[in-house]
Amino acid sequence: MTLHRQAQELLDSFASATGDGPPPERSVEEMRSLSGGFRQMQGDAAVIGSTRVEKIPVSGGFVEATVYDPVGDPNGLVVYFHGGGFVLGAPRDFEVLYHALVAQSQVRLVAIDYRLAPEHPFPTGVDDSYAGLLWSAEHLADGLPIIVAGDSSGGTFAAVAARRARDHDGPALAAQILVYPVTDHDFSRASYDEHGDSGLLVGKSDMEWYWAQYASDPAVRDGEDASPLRAASFEGLPPTFVLVDEYDPVRDEAKAFADRLIAAKVPTVVDYVADQMHGYFTMANMMASADESIARVAAYIRSVVNP
Repeated sequence: MTLHRQAQELLDSFASATGDGPPPERSVEEMRSLSGGFRQMQGDAAVIGSTRVEKIPVSGGFVEATVYDPVGDPNGLVVYFHGGGFVLGAPRDFEVLYHALVAQSQVRLVAIDYRLAPEHPFPTGVDDSYAGLLWSAEHLADGLPIIVAGDSSGGTFAAVAARRARDHDGPALAAQILVYPVTDHDFSRASYDEHGDSGLLVGKSDMEWYWAQYASDPAVRDGEDASPLRAASFEGLPPTFVLVDEYDPVRDEAKAFADRLIAAKVPTVVDYVADQMHGYFTMANMMASADESIARVAAYIRSVVNP
């Protein structure tokens, strides 16, 4: 199946506006500026009940967390970690996605504004994320079912948080939702060859650049906190929803993660999107495929919090 027409149109428009220089030729600041530009293209967010910002204590200080509440009482708590290659993004950049999930799922969602690389390299982001889960479970759950979720590098953090919660008597999780998660650092997988440098939003050179910002010492990348696919055991992890898209260099590592979950008899839903690329899920109101996938994730959340 070919790349979705709306995805190709976006790529054409993006290339026309920004040029074709790959991320290694750009500064972190330029990449962050480009990344933040998508929000203004998305229009209005769905109506929800309220939004507030909390401060969460972490090693070395505090991070902010934005809490999104539905209209009416929430049925569950989703702790969400945004994507951005460990380097880019903040909750405000993804508020259209968060509003949609809250409105469609009737949950409280807390978006953790973890500290970014390269200013704060591994393991800061993953540690901040787990601290955010622990704080949210204590202060925001109110007895509600708890789900961890994330897209791309945020999927990395969600997967690590779920395993840490299992291993260290953390909060009981009702589910984890991993949207095209980064689960390994092996650039030799077939999906890196097929979609590594084909003009997509994220290619092989992008991923190499992101990893260099996040974990410049290759020796630390093999650990399960950096590459959750390499965890010794998947038994006892919470039920999982894994979204895998075809036009994506991390396709195969996301599939491999799902395969290990299934082998460990973890209830697993694999949602395969044959005509989309890495990054599309957060483009609510811009792509029909994004809105459809968000609706499926929201349906999964409802099935978890209202069994």
